[in-house]
Amino acid sequence: MTTTAFDESERRAWAGRAAAYAAGFARLCAHPVPRLLDAAEVGRGTRLLDVGTGTGTAALAAVGRGARVTAVDAEPSMVELAARAAPDVDVRLAALPNLPFEDGEFDAVVGNFVLNHVGRPRAALAELRRVARPGGRLALTVWAVPAGPGQTLLGRAVAAAGVATIGQLITRQPAPVIAEISSHFERLSVEFTTEDGALLLPHSALLARGRA
Repeated sequence: MTTTAFDESERRAWAGRAAAYAAGFARLCAHPVPRLLDAAEVGRGTRLLDVGTGTGTAALAAVGRGARVTAVDAEPSMVELAARAAPDVDVRLAALPNLPFEDGEFDAVVGNFVLNHVGRPRAALAELRRVARPGGRLALTVWAVPAGPGQTLLGRAVAAAGVATIGQLITRQPAPVIAEISSHFERLSVEFTTEDGALLLPHSALLARGRA
């Protein structure tokens, strides 16, 4: 199955970005992991597939529960980082909706915010169901729509600077535009700044679970 323009855009956006992701956004995405694993009933001996593992946070947490974990990600730098972070996990390079596994190979399949990054979500869901055994558990998180107020902050700063879309990588903008975005971000972030100077950005996410 050929990739979509959205898939290709995602590949470019995340290429070589594992270290930057680990230093920032990964900590936010880690918050729902315990509930995600609970929803998939992950425990000792569970044959688990973690799709879109990123830095391996969910995979590592599942190993801590005694699960036998396989993890995949579409970005090579993520695979490398996850393999170092979770040496007991079988980490592979693979992308939805084409996974290199047999039908019914896993007791449970989880994906932490992976569906937000695929061009064919329905096909991706069908593939996740395929690799889960009959009656196996599926659990997924996605960012909510409409987004939480903290999630829209950067987009508001980009829009205030007159950039057409946040999809245009900020790092590719001319220096004056980046400076303007930064200025607007600082101004708009005041409403989310706590008394001790921390930035508290409310986010909204959904957790869904089902059976194959």
